[in-house]
Amino acid sequence: MTYESDIKAQGEEPVAVTLDGRTFDGRDEPRSKKSLYILIALVVLAAIVALYVFLTMGAEEEVADRGAQAPAITVVSPGRTTVEGQIVATGVLAARREAPVGVVGEGGRVVSIPVEAGDWVRQGQVLAVIDRSVQSQQARAAAAQIEVAQADANLAQSNLDRALQLVERGFVSKADVDRLTATRDAAVARVRVAQASLSELQARNARLNIVAPSAGLVLERNVEVGATVSAGSGPLFRLARGGEIEMLAQVGEEQLARLSAGVSAEVTPVGSDKSFTGQVWQVSPTIDTRNRQGTARIALSYDPALRPGGFATARILSGTTTAPLLPESAVLSDSEGSFVYVVDDENKVQRMAVETGMVTSEGVVIESGISGNEKIVLRAGGFLTEGETVNPRSADD
Repeated sequence: MTYESDIKAQGEEPVAVTLDGRTFDGRDEPRSKKSLYILIALVVLAAIVALYVFLTMGAEEEVADRGAQAPAITVVSPGRTTVEGQIVATGVLAARREAPVGVVGEGGRVVSIPVEAGDWVRQGQVLAVIDRSVQSQQARAAAAQIEVAQADANLAQSNLDRALQLVERGFVSKADVDRLTATRDAAVARVRVAQASLSELQARNARLNIVAPSAGLVLERNVEVGATVSAGSGPLFRLARGGEIEMLAQVGEEQLARLSAGVSAEVTPVGSDKSFTGQVWQVSPTIDTRNRQGTARIALSYDPALRPGGFATARILSGTTTAPLLPESAVLSDSEGSFVYVVDDENKVQRMAVETGMVTSEGVVIESGISGNEKIVLRAGGFLTEGETVNPRSADD
């Protein structure tokens, strides 16, 4: 039996105890323990809440710190733009219809060349003269032969006329008339032969003049006075018929399929800032098996700045296309091909392969790989890595 039970048994009152200004007796002990447990529970709960708040605020601060450290990147959403299709090609300038001019006769020594490269000539104009001193004497001899033959023919005709008058009187037989007639005919034939010989010599002499087969521009002069030339000497002159020039633009197989005769083109010679308007007049029907390219022939009007043999760049219109249009700074490339960086919903950079098209003054046409609604890194893509977190900012802001 305890002391408390002894007191209760004896009918005595519990002893009162004063602690920190408060008075406790035996009757207050259960209530004080309950209050202590509640207080401890509240303290533990408050500690848990404080710990949660501390951890939550720390995570938010960490996220904020990471957001503050992420690089600010300018992005753009290009959408889709209707672009006038252009094909950029390079090639050489040449005469559209080149006419090589050489010796068509027996040739000889050149005594005169009245034209220079770059001169305009008319059809039939003399380009060079070959010595014809011997041929001229032969022509004079042939002319004299005509006179001799003509005299013989006149004499034969006179003898025939007299014989015909004597036939009626019976002094000349019919056989004599036939003989004189044959003599006359032979003399007339010899006149014609002599005339034909003279005409042949005159034609040969005329061929000693090298003349322009058509009007045009003299591109090359490959002969000098005093040179001996013949039919095997090769072209002495090269002409551009009518002065017409063309560009032989080399175009890829896929691009060539989009071209047709009649489309316009702008041609810019190398070293010049001046462009010339032309028109595609012929598209090559074949493809070079070595480089998979064909030729688009662009007709151009004459201009002194268009020099055959020179190099030029052409921009050929090829219809319209609707596609995303990006600045050149947004399109990157490496050994795997062209690509752009796209910022996803978590502000992470993702690489996306694209296929580029023509390059215009406004940017690069993206034929495939993106729809145009993405957030695409505009600049500094070369300093980013895939998966990196960034702070995107719109280019319009």
